Amino acid sequence: MRRLIFSLVLLIFASASFAQNANSVPRPKLVVGIVVDQMRWDYLYRYYDRYEAGGFKRLLNDGFSCENTFINYLPSYTAVGHTTIFTGAVPAISGITGNDWIEQLSGKSVYCTDDSTVTSVGNESEDGKMSPRNLLVSTITDELRLATNFRSKVVGVSLKDRASILPAGHLATAAYWLDDASGHFITSSYYMKELPSWVNKYNDKNRIQSLIKKGWSTMYPIKTYVQSDSDDQSYEGKFPGEKTSTFPHAIDDFYKQKKGIFRSTPFGNTLTLEFAQQAVENYKLGQGDVTDFLTINCASTDYVGHMFGPNSIEVEDTYLRLDKDLSDFFTMLDQKLGKGQYLVFLSADHGAAHNIDFMAKHNLPADTWNSNPLKDSLNKMLATKFGTGNLIRAIKNYQVNFDLDKIDAQQLDFEKIKKETIAYLLRQPNITQAIDIAAVGSSATVEPLKSMVANGYYFKRCGAIQIILNPGYYEGSGRTGTTHGTWNPYDTHIPLVWYGWHIKSGKSNKHANMTDIAPTIAALLQIQMPNGCVGSVIEEISK
Repeated sequence: MRRLIFSLVLLIFASASFAQNANSVPRPKLVVGIVVDQMRWDYLYRYYDRYEAGGFKRLLNDGFSCENTFINYLPSYTAVGHTTIFTGAVPAISGITGNDWIEQLSGKSVYCTDDSTVTSVGNESEDGKMSPRNLLVSTITDELRLATNFRSKVVGVSLKDRASILPAGHLATAAYWLDDASGHFITSSYYMKELPSWVNKYNDKNRIQSLIKKGWSTMYPIKTYVQSDSDDQSYEGKFPGEKTSTFPHAIDDFYKQKKGIFRSTPFGNTLTLEFAQQAVENYKLGQGDVTDFLTINCASTDYVGHMFGPNSIEVEDTYLRLDKDLSDFFTMLDQKLGKGQYLVFLSADHGAAHNIDFMAKHNLPADTWNSNPLKDSLNKMLATKFGTGNLIRAIKNYQVNFDLDKIDAQQLDFEKIKKETIAYLLRQPNITQAIDIAAVGSSATVEPLKSMVANGYYFKRCGAIQIILNPGYYEGSGRTGTTHGTWNPYDTHIPLVWYGWHIKSGKSNKHANMTDIAPTIAALLQIQMPNGCVGSVIEEISK
């Protein structure tokens, strides 16, 4: 009788266990979100024949590529891009309107992840006084934590604080970024009181020194870099102490003079992906009972691009090296978790323009645009017309920021001030449009510009007038390298490739927006989308 009862109890427990497994929500072991900083969409194919089988080619050939994915807001900057990818929200809702912005009610300049209430962990500088508190919405990583009652682990990794913190969200297990002075990964007290022992152990290796000790030479014979301009172009920047911008670059020597130059080498991506692998191993990501999430930003592509420009051999070599690093990283995931057991998406926070002198060399219109002289002349004009000086605080993020307190105190007509400002701006060379953002819906602005301007406008953190430059023009004073921030396809057409768990092989040229990434992940994981999400699910990737 006792044996019968015991057998029945075992059967009940076995049946309950089977029912639980049969009814559990199918999810991948790990989601890996890789954002390659300043990666133009065309880099997927520009260097395709030079990529190895396990990196970008693996994603493109075995995964699903959304070929026509665009940023749908302004400005196209780093913090905004990372935020939008992981929230599905535009700046008008997320509150992250730039890398930094002017608080309209106080005039204070604010960096996107500044937080004076926290302290650095891993050093004693200001670099760790960061958190996601300026982000007004939840992320897809937050929603995963909520959906699993905080059992899922979420870790963010980047050289940049903002590119680690904002994707990892409010509820992250950890976020790590690089401290230039020490060459160590650090974090803030928002996440933890002290660095884990494995982070200290990794930092103690001083990997930067070993990565740069041989300098930076091209990975392949330099004559094989046929997708780039010839070496030693005047439009390329130089490392401290260099007389020319040609290979090889003696990084080891330059690093002693200025630690931050390490970021402008392809080895910054190597360091990032190595550290991400350490995070997988030490947090045991993807090795528990619930789905974990790892966010990775490869930031050196941005620094190299800013310094040398899209047509440099340096940029091509950086992508070829990144391709190899990605291949090694995916191989590690195969070994740790198994092929098909993890989900990867790869995208970019923004693209980049061609260098203006490269454009001029090939008879294409382009130039830099400096907002400082324009601000001064605008203030002079407005002072003459309205009797009050310095009505404009700044021109930032391609927006005119007014001194609202002064305008109210002097009881000036703000609508007239904006109209005079717009009329003046439209008469300036190389400005295509100047738009009263509050009235953009009734303006003559064409789509998609009208929607992009509206999507980027959060009153408390944005200027009142949006400036649109001629194509090929961008804000800056130097003539080397490049930058980004505008509406044009070279800045806003981004890669979006899905790979792994439940992803079919293929591609689509159907239009998609950056805001569609987060709800698509939510649909795949069967969790709630972020609370400010305005995107739509990309159904083609798994049909």
